[in-house]
Amino acid sequence: MTTSELEVSGSSWDVSQFQHTPFYCEENVYLLCKELGTKGIADAQSSDLFVVFISNEKKQIPLWHQKASTRADGVVLWDYHVICIQRKGRGDSPSPHLVWDLDSSLPFPCPLARYVSETIRPDFQTFSEFQRYFRIVHAPVFLRCFASDRRHMKDSVGNWLHQPPLYQPIVAEDGTVHNLNDYFDIRATDAVTGTGADMTNEVFTKKLGVVITESQLEEFFSQIP
Repeated sequence: MTTSELEVSGSSWDVSQFQHTPFYCEENVYLLCKELGTKGIADAQSSDLFVVFISNEKKQIPLWHQKASTRADGVVLWDYHVICIQRKGRGDSPSPHLVWDLDSSLPFPCPLARYVSETIRPDFQTFSEFQRYFRIVHAPVFLRCFASDRRHMKDSVGNWLHQPPLYQPIVAEDGTVHNLNDYFDIRATDAVTGTGADMTNEVFTKKLGVVITESQLEEFFSQIP
């Protein structure tokens, strides 16, 4: 199925067609961006894809409709989570931007507006320590710069907290072996104000992208050229 066929049919993809290792969402999304390009679902260079890290200073973010949940409403309190958002053209017959969340029970992919409404649930009243922030990184930049040697998944004596993927750890193009913390360390003071052209342009050039609040998410993607 081509990108245009996906847009016309509104079909979902079988999530099992994509690499997924539980608790390694950043690596899953790294591989997802590559696979979407390879399968012709996204641009071959991943230029229409954006990697989104969701977290906060307390490392406590509630997200609903998560497969890992044991609750009926599917809520999980993650320390951080990573998704992919695909920008869609606006043109004469615009299509909704799409969220690719390998850990979600919602359609795969899911229109951004529905994902915000049902997974992020901005209208749900939570304490301030559960406020979610979004680090948005252009996928081509992320694919060049991201690295993880999985040290965050080992305890103090070197035992795995969760079994790692079977493939080798991801190394950045410049040889960096680990910078995952740079991506998921997100503070309220990192969030930019406004959603003007200057901010959306920065997402295409900065290694760590830009950080926005949950109230800015949909507007941000509506302004990306």
